[in-house]
Amino acid sequence: MNRVSILFSLIITSIIAILFCLIILLTKSVFFENSNNLIFLIFSLFFLFFIIMISTNILIGKFVKSKIDDLYSAFNSSGIPIETDEVKSDSKKLVKSIQQFADDSNIKIKLMEQKENFRREFIGNLAHELKTPLFTVQGYVYTILDGLIDSKKEIKSYLKKSLKGINRLEEIINDLDTITKIESGSARLKIKSFDLNELITDVFDMLEPKSKKKQISLTLENSGTVNLVNGDIKSIRQVLTNLVDNSLKYGIKGGTTEILIKNISDDKLLVRVIDNGKGITENHLPRVFERFYRVDENRSRSEGGSGLGLAIVKHIIEAHNEQIYVESTEGIGSEFAFTLNRSL
Repeated sequence: MNRVSILFSLIITSIIAILFCLIILLTKSVFFENSNNLIFLIFSLFFLFFIIMISTNILIGKFVKSKIDDLYSAFNSSGIPIETDEVKSDSKKLVKSIQQFADDSNIKIKLMEQKENFRREFIGNLAHELKTPLFTVQGYVYTILDGLIDSKKEIKSYLKKSLKGINRLEEIINDLDTITKIESGSARLKIKSFDLNELITDVFDMLEPKSKKKQISLTLENSGTVNLVNGDIKSIRQVLTNLVDNSLKYGIKGGTTEILIKNISDDKLLVRVIDNGKGITENHLPRVFERFYRVDENRSRSEGGSGLGLAIVKHIIEAHNEQIYVESTEGIGSEFAFTLNRSL
């Protein structure tokens, strides 16, 4: 007998029992004259009702479970994984992927904000650097044009000062052009072997008038030796010029600027430009290679320059796939060092 038949039989039995009670009530049977008989009937009806409820719940529960088992078997036979551990694992992977996506998005947003801040700062600095010499030139020229001075000697002096402002504008534009070409890759490096010691000596000779004026000595360790390296001689000359010139600008009277060359491996050497000048505070070091960044605004502008010298140095060294470092202590001095490939 199946479950449906059992349930049907119980329902039929219950209906018969209820009809029996109704017939007795309607005929006013003497059965009810005895109170014990009445209590027995009521108890029997409640018990029968309780049995029917329990049986029905059991049968319905078994019926639902059988359908769930059938559904589970169907999924298993179809090859679809529904095991609890796999579902939990997939859920964890999904949550992790969503979290990773959120983290990556936050990083990208922060990078975009940093780039936008850098762009604004760069444009602001560029405008400031261009306006300073431009206003200087305008002031001198307008003074002459307005006839405020008559002396030829004063006019000549004003024109010379105007020329200095024009030269500074030209220097800024040329340096910007250099950085743009290096970044875009349009500046082709002509890699060849050359003597680094000889190049350093040429740079020292070019900057000798400035070093004498500042009373700063320029020295090259082991200047009589030969250090052959591979690189673009024109751009490496600019690196050395910018670094040595920078040390002279911010050096102290009677100080020194020394270049040391050290072999650090079979195919690499390290070039160190060391001075005992005023030095740089630690909080400024991470930004010294940024365009137009100045540790001391007043001191930097009084010394001249485009504010792009160290930025150009960094770009040239990186274009050679080399590295550049800076160390400095305020009041003691600074050291800029970069690597080059040895010519074997």
